[in-house]
Amino acid sequence: MSERNLTLLTDLYELTMMQGYYEKGQNEKVIFDVFFRQNPCSNGYSVCAGLEQVIEYIKNLNFSYEDVDYLRSLGIFKDDFLHYLSGFHFSGDIYAIPEGTVVFPKEPLLKVIAPIMEAQLVETAILNIINHQSLIATKTSRIVFAANGDGIMEFGLRRAQGPDAGLYGARAAMIGGCVGTSNVLAGQMFDVPVMGTHAHSWIMSFPDEYTAFKTYAEMYPDNCTLLVDTYDTLKSGVPNAIRVFQEYKDSGKKFQKYGIRLDSGDLAYLSKEARKMLDAAGFTDASICASNDLDEYLLHDLKIQGAAINSWGVGTNLITSKDCPSFGGVYKLAAIQNEAGEFVPKIKISENTEKITNPGNKTIFRIYDKATGKVKADLICFADETFDPREDMLLFDPLETWKKTKLPGGSYTMREILVPVFRNGECIYQSPSVKEIAEYCKAEKSTLWEETKRLFYPHQVYVDLSPKLYEVKKSLLDQMNMTD
Repeated sequence: MSERNLTLLTDLYELTMMQGYYEKGQNEKVIFDVFFRQNPCSNGYSVCAGLEQVIEYIKNLNFSYEDVDYLRSLGIFKDDFLHYLSGFHFSGDIYAIPEGTVVFPKEPLLKVIAPIMEAQLVETAILNIINHQSLIATKTSRIVFAANGDGIMEFGLRRAQGPDAGLYGARAAMIGGCVGTSNVLAGQMFDVPVMGTHAHSWIMSFPDEYTAFKTYAEMYPDNCTLLVDTYDTLKSGVPNAIRVFQEYKDSGKKFQKYGIRLDSGDLAYLSKEARKMLDAAGFTDASICASNDLDEYLLHDLKIQGAAINSWGVGTNLITSKDCPSFGGVYKLAAIQNEAGEFVPKIKISENTEKITNPGNKTIFRIYDKATGKVKADLICFADETFDPREDMLLFDPLETWKKTKLPGGSYTMREILVPVFRNGECIYQSPSVKEIAEYCKAEKSTLWEETKRLFYPHQVYVDLSPKLYEVKKSLLDQMNMTD
C-alpha cells in the first residue's frame, strides 16, 4: 500500500495557532510529551503501539499544492503563512518508547522536541495513531491473558469503525498477542498469519450439512475447521463433522489441522459435550474453536467452567475495545527553550490532581528486581540525570510522599526506555517487524508480576519522580500558588 500524506489530519486550531506563532515571529524550540492518565479497562498496565505509523506520518509531512489551495479557500489564512506551509518540513527530534513495551500512566510514551509551530502541528495525528493502536494492543493483551495459553484469532474487521480501524487494529492485536487475523490486507501489509474457517452461508448453500462439510474438507485438508452450529450443534453438526473426519481417515488420508467451531449457544456446555463425542470417535486431537461476542470476561468464566475450547476467534469486543473505547492519551507542553539554549520547565495545573503535568525535558528509567527480573517501578527524571545501581535508591510516591521504598545498591537494574527516533528531522530508528514486536511484547509482559496482570483489581506499578524532578515540580506549583 502506498504511503499517504496525512498532513491535514489535524485539528483546525493547530493551524490557527501556527499562524499566530508565525505572525508574532514566535517559533522557539519546545518540548511536548505524549502520555496517558489511566490504564484502559482498569488494567494494571498498557501496551504502547503505533510508532511505525507515527514515523511514516512524520516522514511524509508536507503541504501539497492541493492542501495549500484548500486552506486558502477557508479564508482564514494569510498568503505569507500559506507560503511558509508550502515549504514545510519537520526538523525536530522525537524520542519514543518502542512498540510492544508495557507502559504505565503519567510517563511520556513519546517526546517531541521541535520549533513550536512544528511541534503544534503534529499533535493531533500522533495522538490519533498512538491512542488507537495502544488501546487495541492493551485490550488484546487482556484477552490473551484470559485465554491462558490458547490461541486468540482477531476476527473483528467487519465490526471495526472503518477500514483504518480494522487494518491498524489488526496490527495492534497482533502486537498484543493474537496468533493471527482474518484481515487479509493486514496479513499482506504486516506479514502476519491470516486465519479463518467458513460461514453459515457455506453450509446453507449446499443440499445438506454433510455435503457442505465433505466438500470443505476435500478443498482444505491442511486446515479443516467445520462450523457445526448452523442447524443443531450436538444432533447434526458434530455428528456430521465426525462422519467426514472418519471417512477422510478411512481413505488413508490425514488432516494437517482439523476440528470444529462453535459460534452460538452455551459454549461451555456445547464444547464439553462435543469433546466427549469427538474423543469417543477417536478424534482426540481435533481442536474446538469458539467465537460469538467473546471478551476477556467471558473467556475467564468459560475457563472456570471447564470449557473444552482451545482456540478462540474474538471480533467486536476486541477490535472496538467495546467496554473502553478510548485510550485517553494527551499531548502537553513540558518546556520552552530560552535565549541561552536552556529548556525552562513548564507545568499545567488543574483542580484535578491527575491533570497536573510533570515539567521539563524528561526520560524514563525502568527499574527491575535483579533477582527475579520483574519490574519494581518506573522512574521519571530529567534527561540529563544519571544513576548508579550499585548505590541505594529511595523511591517515593509523588502524590503520597510518605509511601517510600528503599532499594539497596546491587539489588536492582535500570534501563532507559525512551529511545531516539528522529534527530534534526531525520529518522534514525528502524522499526522491527510486527512479528518481532509481538515477541518483544510477550517478553515485556513476562517482566510483570502476576498481581499486575490479573483482570480484576490488578496491582498498580509505581511510577515515581526523581527527587530533582519532584523538587522542580513542587517549586513551580508553589510559584503558581503565590501568584493567585
